[in-house]
Amino acid sequence: MELRRLLRGRVEWSRLEAVAREIRDRYDRDEVRVRFLDADNWLSTPMVVDDRWFVKVISRQNSIVHGLFTTGRNLGAFSSGTEGFFEHFETPVEMAQHELEATRRMREVGLNAPEPIEAFEVDGLGVLVLEYLPDFRTLDELDEAAEADLAPKLFASLRRMHDHDLLHGDLRAENVLILEEEIYFIDATNVREGGASDAKSYDVACALGALEPLIGGKRTVEAASTAFEPDELLAATRFLDFVNIRPDHDFDAAVLKGEVEKRASSP
Repeated sequence: MELRRLLRGRVEWSRLEAVAREIRDRYDRDEVRVRFLDADNWLSTPMVVDDRWFVKVISRQNSIVHGLFTTGRNLGAFSSGTEGFFEHFETPVEMAQHELEATRRMREVGLNAPEPIEAFEVDGLGVLVLEYLPDFRTLDELDEAAEADLAPKLFASLRRMHDHDLLHGDLRAENVLILEEEIYFIDATNVREGGASDAKSYDVACALGALEPLIGGKRTVEAASTAFEPDELLAATRFLDFVNIRPDHDFDAAVLKGEVEKRASSP
């Protein structure tokens, strides 16, 4: 957590106040109540406004950190035997606009995501405004039985995303929200055109890696097999070691590879 805070940095209070005033004026409020979230977030300062809007404030430092992450992820992709497929954003507002559009597209194809409101710039900060989902839990905050029940739904949703040529690029347990037993996706990242096939395999690898510590390798692969063919799962295993070195993933890659190989070789 401390490393995340260091990398995320602090946005000056005067600039955060300017964001709050802009939201107040845009939405014709006499005043607004702002609650800051102590979330595990590397790339923004998250806050809730009037228990109605979820707001991400993205600074120049957040954009620089995103660039470092993008470089590291592309190097990891190279180590997995493929060309890097992640893209960086030039400005904080570009980061906000991309997530707004990615959220909008997911909803258009029937996936659950918070309602996208708008993205704009205030004093060099990118500001993303989404619907606030109260009382949600992240995937890893459920009990094991609930996680196992939701696993096939997660892979089915990922299949739908890919069938509509949408890519997440940063799928992990804390980016999968559960509200009233429904799955909601947040925090999609940027993938370059032409890298879709490898990026889809990377998404599947991330989903496998997110679920294995929660429900075990066997049940994870069984759930994945309800939505993806054995050859697609085998392609995803190329990225498991790369995904596993990320600080926000910790799973048994060897177990997953073994379960996928058993599934692929079974008649």
